[in-house]
Amino acid sequence: MESITSLALDRWLHFLSGITWIGLLYYFNFIQVPALAEAAKDKKGPGPAAISKYIAPRALAWFRWSALVTWLSGAYYLMAAPQYSLHGAFTLGIGANDIALTTIGMGAWLGTIMLLNVWGLIWRNQKKVLGLVPATEAQKAKAKRVAFLASRTNTMLSIPMLLFMGGAAHGLPF
Repeated sequence: MESITSLALDRWLHFLSGITWIGLLYYFNFIQVPALAEAAKDKKGPGPAAISKYIAPRALAWFRWSALVTWLSGAYYLMAAPQYSLHGAFTLGIGANDIALTTIGMGAWLGTIMLLNVWGLIWRNQKKVLGLVPATEAQKAKAKRVAFLASRTNTMLSIPMLLFMGGAAHGLPF
């Protein structure tokens, strides 16, 4: 009973943190980035400083930590759930001839790539863009582009990742 309760709580945590992560990813790509561009063009408005100073750092904190909690809780689930294995998922079920393991493994790999983008590319470069670490204007311009591309990549990867994750438990929707 304890392991079932533990798995249920872990799955709930995985879903909640995943919703937070992907929700913030979509917020950044579809709301904040376009709003910053509009704010920069509006010479009579307050400009993008309020978003960059107060909202972006807080949203990025929730974004990167929810990404990590999502990945860790997913890895725990793969280790603890009797129908899966962490090794089997990351080797795509090679030799096991298990479509569910292959399917969830594809989702796990996409989620891993996205996590690495969050911590290795997006956050590292956003610190420069937001002025949290010293950077020249040229470095900030390059950092903005790298963070933008990594974020857009994650947005595109999120669609098949979600399909593979859901498909492992409910069958592939294609």
